[in-house]
Amino acid sequence: MHDTTPQIEMRVERFVRERIAPAVERRHVALDVTAWEVPDEPVPFAEAAAQSFTVFKPGTSWSRPWGTTWFRVTGEIPEGWGGPDVALEMVVDLGFSARQPGFQAEGLIYRPDGTIVKGLEPLNNAVPVGPGPVDLYIEAASNPDVGGHYFYLPTPLGDKATAGTEPIYTLRRVDLVERDLTVYGLLQDCRTLAGLMEELEASLPRRAEILRALERMCDVVDPDRVAETAAAGREALADVLASPAYSSAHQVIAVGHAHIDSAWLWPTRETIRKCARTFSNVLALMDEYPDFVFACSSAQQYAWMKEHYPALFERIRRRVAEGRFVPVGGMWVESDTNMPGGEALARQFVYGKGFFLREFGFEPDEVWLPDSFGYTGALPQIARAAGAHAFLTQKISWNETNRMPHHTFWWEGIDGSRIFTHFPPADTYNSDLSGADLARAQRQYAEKGVSNVSLTPFGFGDGGGGPTREMMEAAARTRSLEGSPRVEVGTPQRFFELARETHPAPATWSGEMYLELHRGTYTSQANTKQGNRRSEHLLREAELWSATAAWRGLADYPHETLDDAWRTVLLQQFHDILPGSSIAWVHQEAERNYAAVAAALEPLIDEAQRALAGPGSAPVVFNTAPVAAAGAPALGAAAGPVPARVAPVVADPGWVLDNGVVRAVFDATGLLVSFVEASSGRELVAAGEAAALLQVFRDTPNQWDAWDIDAHYRHTVTELREADAVEATGEALIVRRSFHRSTFTQTFRLAESSPELEIETRTDWQEREKMLKLAFPLAVHADRASSEVQFGHVQRPTHANTSWDMARFETAAHRWVHVGEPGFGAAVANDSTYGHDITRRWAPDGSTVTLVRESLLRAPRFPDPHADQGEHVLRTALRPAPTVLEALDTGYRLNLPVRTVTGGGPVAPLVTVSSTAVVVEAVKLAEDRSGDLVVRLYEARGGRTRARVEVSEPVERAWTTDLLERDAAGLADTVVQSSAWAAGEPIEIAFRPFEIVTLRLRRG
Repeated sequence: MHDTTPQIEMRVERFVRERIAPAVERRHVALDVTAWEVPDEPVPFAEAAAQSFTVFKPGTSWSRPWGTTWFRVTGEIPEGWGGPDVALEMVVDLGFSARQPGFQAEGLIYRPDGTIVKGLEPLNNAVPVGPGPVDLYIEAASNPDVGGHYFYLPTPLGDKATAGTEPIYTLRRVDLVERDLTVYGLLQDCRTLAGLMEELEASLPRRAEILRALERMCDVVDPDRVAETAAAGREALADVLASPAYSSAHQVIAVGHAHIDSAWLWPTRETIRKCARTFSNVLALMDEYPDFVFACSSAQQYAWMKEHYPALFERIRRRVAEGRFVPVGGMWVESDTNMPGGEALARQFVYGKGFFLREFGFEPDEVWLPDSFGYTGALPQIARAAGAHAFLTQKISWNETNRMPHHTFWWEGIDGSRIFTHFPPADTYNSDLSGADLARAQRQYAEKGVSNVSLTPFGFGDGGGGPTREMMEAAARTRSLEGSPRVEVGTPQRFFELARETHPAPATWSGEMYLELHRGTYTSQANTKQGNRRSEHLLREAELWSATAAWRGLADYPHETLDDAWRTVLLQQFHDILPGSSIAWVHQEAERNYAAVAAALEPLIDEAQRALAGPGSAPVVFNTAPVAAAGAPALGAAAGPVPARVAPVVADPGWVLDNGVVRAVFDATGLLVSFVEASSGRELVAAGEAAALLQVFRDTPNQWDAWDIDAHYRHTVTELREADAVEATGEALIVRRSFHRSTFTQTFRLAESSPELEIETRTDWQEREKMLKLAFPLAVHADRASSEVQFGHVQRPTHANTSWDMARFETAAHRWVHVGEPGFGAAVANDSTYGHDITRRWAPDGSTVTLVRESLLRAPRFPDPHADQGEHVLRTALRPAPTVLEALDTGYRLNLPVRTVTGGGPVAPLVTVSSTAVVVEAVKLAEDRSGDLVVRLYEARGGRTRARVEVSEPVERAWTTDLLERDAAGLADTVVQSSAWAAGEPIEIAFRPFEIVTLRLRRG
């Protein structure tokens, strides 16, 4: 038999495209359109509907970038239209491009009474109408396609001030359409079968069977009378569609989804509208398909609906009660997990799950982070302590070097906690349930032979839109179809139950899940990152001192102000805001929001401290750090001034800072060439090297400018060794340098009796596509580096033995990194820097040099062409540190500088802990406003220890809880230990390595 496969495939493709698809619209007629353009920011429906609308013809341009135009559409349904085999719809083309849905114009359809019908998207542009006249409003958003065809070309579109004022879309059509349901069904049959056929091996009989059936369909459907002959075409395909799946076929649980970035290439105000469009689409689809379920994360997005679209929120609430609109994830937003502090990551669950429990009486059991840029090793314990038992991610499929070896597995955190984890093998969280996506899931699933089920999120995402009827039609046809995986539309809970049943002994992945891509997100948009770090610590201060004052009867606890601040900070930890990968508009707004957080919290801190210090005129030094600082105890206050700083001493040809604990020597150009610990005589700076050295690198990643740092950045470096000026003052050595149009002022300070050299780097950064690092070549032999993460630290190799080590060339750390040998080491701490690279090299004498570099600033051109430009002040500290606990001390003190107020005298800590290895991370009042005290502690060294917790006020009862402050004794299958103490009993706790303990106390 001659092989005519290519010819038949070409015939089928053209026949479907040119004959069947156009025939879905049996007939159409234009509707009448009037319009009103919003002068500035979007307005509510009632305000828009009250405006004067003018006639608007299709073919006319509308609205500037980020603008809004309201269209009113009216018309009569012609006599004779409608019937049992057609659907009457309004079809709108706002000027959609072939680019991605959710990244261009969108709309929301309203009835005249202000109720929402559904969203309007590029690939979901039909709205049911009738019976009766058509009368609808369209709120059309002219969102620009910021990314275009390349995600690295500079664009003015990301800033409303520079985006322009000329219209960017043309209204193409607003028509009343009869959709032929038989032809539409035939089109979906063809698409499903053709998509499946393309994925099957050419040698399989099933492939030929489908091809011949499609050929027969082309024969029986008359191209001039498609509507009349479509039923015959469906009959020609019926047998191949009815052939059931293999008994061994992979099973896919298809979960309706729309990954809506809470900000990215659009501001949060537009995300609110994207959510309304997407969620109304989903609700409309539920009316059409009774088996459709939709999973949505991010309590913030539900909260936006409750605030801005209350009627829509009530519709969501009803579907949640039915189990069809499913809250997942349990977090306030789908946050970054590398950079939020430990308490902030805990509060993502406290606020997220708290919202879902209050509003829906529902608690998600899984963590849902498909798109975050890598996952901290602290997350399994945090998630489990928040009541979650499963985790889902997709982003690790973006690894550029190594492929994750598992799809269903246990993920073990730094403390040993494990969470059941799934990594969908379809490699997308925006599936359309095409043959290609389903085949990929089956082909790539790593656990074949021991399990045979995976999850596929389907629906247009990133910019929203969600699932479509075409996707539901695809799901129906692949429920059991020979050659395809079996598709079941279901919930995440259904998948995880099935996966646990079929795979009772998964493999284990231990430690962080590092994304081998997007390493630049640890550094881009320094102002946003600094705002986050500062806000986290301000919240710690406000909670500690407000709780202390409240428990001592000196002040009321400011629940509302703290909640508002937390929700702002948690929103801005979203995985495209804190990482610095959003448009200028987003980061400008973030910086304003951080300023507002500070303006709200600073008075709280001051008022609480003054209430605690009492009347008087003596200086009282308050220390929020969980370690002693400036003569004040941890979490307490002491009388007296803070320690003075030592003056630089001229030591030809340079300067010396020496306080008897450490001695820092600078050469004539202000380079730190020696740093010696007095007690041991050990030198920290490698021989012949200079520490605190500023280095500028060329930074031109292959793609994804703000996201990526590519390894080739190391090939081109300029070291700033020459000084413009060196000046010694009474308490500091000040060194000025320059590079091109940028200037740098480094100020070195050393306090009396302190082991820490303080380094302030003030930069006026005017570079493009450059990266600034601060280098510390240390005379330490370390084959691994310890980097602080949430509630502990991780150890990463300083070598590159394997491809996994090699790919981890830029890493995230929180307040400190530590490198050491037995009995000696060094810590480099920071006040707002996250990106680091830590490597080894060899000195001329053969000794090892451990190089620690902080990544201070970048200058990507996309999506914000002015990212990081301007003035920055970044603080670093260098110290000898035999263990990680000394590094921890310095990190906390640097980020929580003491405050001095006038008052009557010292303030005893409300809470003290007996072990230096146990850290108090938060002191607050309970979320339920009962007045109970909540103390969050963790073991910081990575070993087992016992600690006694003492509270200065009488305690009636103390007990351990989960992160949501629920009694641990009532929890099943949890990592949280259950303990309770009666009044007068010593509160003694045995900690496992890196264990988080939440302690709740009731006042006596």
